Amino acid sequence: MHLVEPVFRPPSEAASLLLPTTVGCSNNRCTFCAMYSTKKFRVLEPAEIFADIDEAAGWGPRFERVFLLDGDALAAPQDLLEAVLERVRKRLPWVQRVSTYGDARSILRKGAPGLARLRERGLALVYHGIESGNPVVLEAIRKPVSFDEMAEVGRVMEQSGVGYSVMALLGLGGTARSAEHARDTARALSLLDPDYIGLLTLMLVPGTPMFRQQERGELELPDRFGMLAELRTILAGADVTRARFSANHASNYLPLKGDLPADRPRLLALVDDILAAKDDRRLKPEWLRGL
Repeated sequence: MHLVEPVFRPPSEAASLLLPTTVGCSNNRCTFCAMYSTKKFRVLEPAEIFADIDEAAGWGPRFERVFLLDGDALAAPQDLLEAVLERVRKRLPWVQRVSTYGDARSILRKGAPGLARLRERGLALVYHGIESGNPVVLEAIRKPVSFDEMAEVGRVMEQSGVGYSVMALLGLGGTARSAEHARDTARALSLLDPDYIGLLTLMLVPGTPMFRQQERGELELPDRFGMLAELRTILAGADVTRARFSANHASNYLPLKGDLPADRPRLLALVDDILAAKDDRRLKPEWLRGL
C-alpha cells in the first residue's frame, strides 16, 4: 500500500480498507488542524492506486468497506475517481460501500452530475467537515464558506443521490463567539439536511495557530458545560428531515447518539438534566478524552 503516514479516517471507517488516492488535504490551512501539516497535497498516480487495489484483491474479502484517502480525495480529477471506483468494483466485488472526505469546494466542482456518476460507480458516502456555520468563525479558521455556497452544497448533495455526512466542532468560536457559532451551525445543518451529523469537541493541538492563540491569551475555550450548551443549541436547532446524530467521538464530554428528529426530545432532556445539575461526574474526565 502506498500509505503516507500519518493516516486519518472517520471513526465509522475503523474496519474499512484505507485506499490511498490522494495525499494530504487540498486546503491544509485550518488554524485548529495539524492532521496533514507534514504532507503536501497531491494526487497519486493511477498505477499506484490500481496496484494497491490489486494487492487488496489478493487478501480476499477481508473488508466490506473502502475509504479513499486522504483529507479530501474528492478533489482528485473526475476521470481518475471514476476509474478507481470501477477498479474497486471489478477487483473487490465483495465491497459494499466506498466513501471519502470531501470539502465544499470539491463538492461544488464535481457538481450533482459528477457526483451522480461517481455514485453509479460505487461512491456511497461523502464526509464533509463544515466545522462551523458562522461566517466570522469560518474566516478566522481559514475555511471561508458563504451561506450561499452551503445552500448550493446541500442542493448538489441531494440531487446527486450520494450519502452525506456532516461534521462540526464544538468550541470552535471560543467563549467570545460560542453562542453565534452554535446557533449558525444549527442553521447550516438545517440548510444542508445531511443523512448523518457528527459533533466533535475542539481539542487544541500544539503547534497549530489556534493553540498559539490560546498561549498568547487571545483565545479562551468554553468549559465542559459551555461545550455542552453549544451541543444543546445545535441539537435543538438542527431542523433536518432525517439524520443519524452522533456526538460520541472520543473528544466529547457527553457521548450521545440517536435519530433526528425522532430522538430529539430524549437527547435534549438528558442534556438539560446535566446542564441543570452541573455535575462533573456525569461527564467524561479530561484524561479519557482523545483525538
